[in-house]
Amino acid sequence: MFNFKLIKTDNNSKARTGVIHINNHIINTPVFMPVATLGTIKGVDHNSVFDNHLLKYKILLVNAYHLYLRPGLQVIYKLEGLHNFMNWSNLLLSDSGGFQIFSLSKFSKIYTDGVLVTSYINGSKFFIFPELIMKIQQILGTDIIMPLDVCLPACSSYKDAEKFMHITHVWYNRSLNFIKKNNFINSLYDNKTQFLFPIIQGGMYKSLRLYSARYLLSTNPKGIAIGGFSVGEENSILYDILNVLTDNLPIRKPRYLMGVGTPANILECISMGIDMFDCVIPTRHARNGTIYTWEGIINIKNSKWKFDKSPLINIINKKVVPSKYSKSYIRHLFMSKEMLGQHILTIHNLFFYLELINMAKFHISKGSFVAWKNSIIYNISNKL
Repeated sequence: MFNFKLIKTDNNSKARTGVIHINNHIINTPVFMPVATLGTIKGVDHNSVFDNHLLKYKILLVNAYHLYLRPGLQVIYKLEGLHNFMNWSNLLLSDSGGFQIFSLSKFSKIYTDGVLVTSYINGSKFFIFPELIMKIQQILGTDIIMPLDVCLPACSSYKDAEKFMHITHVWYNRSLNFIKKNNFINSLYDNKTQFLFPIIQGGMYKSLRLYSARYLLSTNPKGIAIGGFSVGEENSILYDILNVLTDNLPIRKPRYLMGVGTPANILECISMGIDMFDCVIPTRHARNGTIYTWEGIINIKNSKWKFDKSPLINIINKKVVPSKYSKSYIRHLFMSKEMLGQHILTIHNLFFYLELINMAKFHISKGSFVAWKNSIIYNISNKL
């Protein structure tokens, strides 16, 4: 039900292509997973967009913590799982909510046994613990699931990083035990399997990261996740730790880097052997008027685009929806606070990320990845 096959490794870097077979679906790696926190990509109908020939995303990321709060497990269970609830026939990966507990830290307090959370919706208090997170994801029926973990700010001390790394490991073991005791092999709704990826933690300390990786891999998981980044660290620290980590990870298991995702980040991390990515950047930035292009980053609200007749995309794929509209018109939509502007740019950025990943795979297969990566990172990061 789960198999990862390595296809090609770049001669001049650790970049690689592969294929994940999971629950009768195929994912070609590297892969980017759009974030659909509450079962939706904000501003986009995932089926009307993703089922045509524009955006062929095969896997989305949802969030167990947020879905637990609303619509709640009773609704999703009665609708026979999240796939049916959101009418999505492809794959789903559910994050546990560890990063959300970090980002909403004023609403939570971490204990050895779990996390006391104050709902940001109505102020009610409830306790989240590893077994509950597993039960939530069992009811969601997602394909890849994550254990509850502790995510810390980049400035955390070695002592704190070590303490909460060990708590993360204990929570992972509790998650494994829950799965074994509750016949977690098959989904509640069909005959598919849910696969648990452990999450490497350890703050910004290489020795702790390596210890965490060795400890978690001793359980022989199908894949391994790397969490605890995008928490205020410099890119140089991220890349330095990843370089060491990927040298010590099994070649034939997919590596999932959680929550990291500017275009330049993705290309650099692909070069270090990362296979799976998710990030809110392409969709969140789209809603704020930021567009990623092969020439650079555009802020559509800038007055320089007020009279610009050119379309957003006019080379790669003229059939893409944004190419029907001028920059001037899209700027008008944003300045007028019309929702169509956010919709158009969300589709545009998701298409750009898909093309970026596809081009990376192409150049890895041809042995030209590093030269290609180095030639375009400056351009795609440049502010126009």
